[in-house]
Amino acid sequence: MATSGSASRLNCEPNSLIVWPAQSFRKSRCRQRAPRGQRCFSPRFTPPTVGEPAVVGQSGRAVYAAAVEALSVIVRRGAIVEARHRVHAVAVSDGAVIAEAGNPGLVCFMRSSSKPLQAVPLARAREDVDDRELAIASASHLANPAQLDAVRSLLAKAPAEEAELECGAEGSPPRKLNHNCSGKHAGMLALCRARGWRSEGYRLEGHRVQREMLAVHAEAAGVAEDELETAVDGCGVVTFGMPLERIAYAFSRFEQLDGGARVAAAMRAHPDLIRGPKASDTRLMKALPGWIAKGGAEGLLCAAGDGIGVALKSEDGSGRALGPAAHTFFAHLGRDLGDLAMLPVENSRGERVGEIVSG
Repeated sequence: MATSGSASRLNCEPNSLIVWPAQSFRKSRCRQRAPRGQRCFSPRFTPPTVGEPAVVGQSGRAVYAAAVEALSVIVRRGAIVEARHRVHAVAVSDGAVIAEAGNPGLVCFMRSSSKPLQAVPLARAREDVDDRELAIASASHLANPAQLDAVRSLLAKAPAEEAELECGAEGSPPRKLNHNCSGKHAGMLALCRARGWRSEGYRLEGHRVQREMLAVHAEAAGVAEDELETAVDGCGVVTFGMPLERIAYAFSRFEQLDGGARVAAAMRAHPDLIRGPKASDTRLMKALPGWIAKGGAEGLLCAAGDGIGVALKSEDGSGRALGPAAHTFFAHLGRDLGDLAMLPVENSRGERVGEIVSG
């Protein structure tokens, strides 16, 4: 494992991490590249400053080369490695980056990892919403009976009809209720009812619901609203983009937000509603009681507990790499994620024919 004293070394062992001393980026105002081995995190998204600028995005923000290799996850069938994934990871505590692998300045959209944050305005507005309903509002569900019952309960309490959901349809036969984001959309309808807003078009960027979502993301990340990248998510709502370490920062202080503690308690009480028994986020919450976790499309996994926020991003967007990568990263944080270290590769007969592991 590398430390800040050796941060300028770019040739590191696979799955080694930089673990930084407690140097705060919350109060930093530096805009120039910091000396090698030192952390400089600007509120205006100046990324980690070890290395030379690699890319300048559309917003003009430089993305710096990582000071240590990303985590490596392999897919092995028999004796042959069939695939290899790179996963970037960062942990933040009390406003300081405490561990990282790969490029913590990688700018990415939060996708469904935003759902706990998107449930915060609902928690603030509706005291009558219970833990099960807050959990399903934070979920990317699999449309199992318990999950669909929770969505129906939230719709009834809103009150709203399934036809008002603007998430599109999934399942066979296709229906809106079955969409993995229907709980989030039901929560947004419930927010409309509480605020007295029209519900039509609640998913669109100009609607007051999405403006409130923007505000809570900016609040959690500690930035101005106009500093967040925006785009359209898979279910039609707005998704928000920021550097990976700023996502980790937002999760590290999630329970400090008004309404955040309610949402976190609901997720801890109902981890199986959040996704399902094979999902990395559900399994992480069961392995670490007291933590919350939420996955997102294109290989994102975020978690929070013990005052620490963690964000991992698979470079190629593969979700299958996240469990083993998280196991390796959390081990450096002194936490054991148990059987997430290995995911079996199975054939159509249900036979184990390979494995997905860090390597």
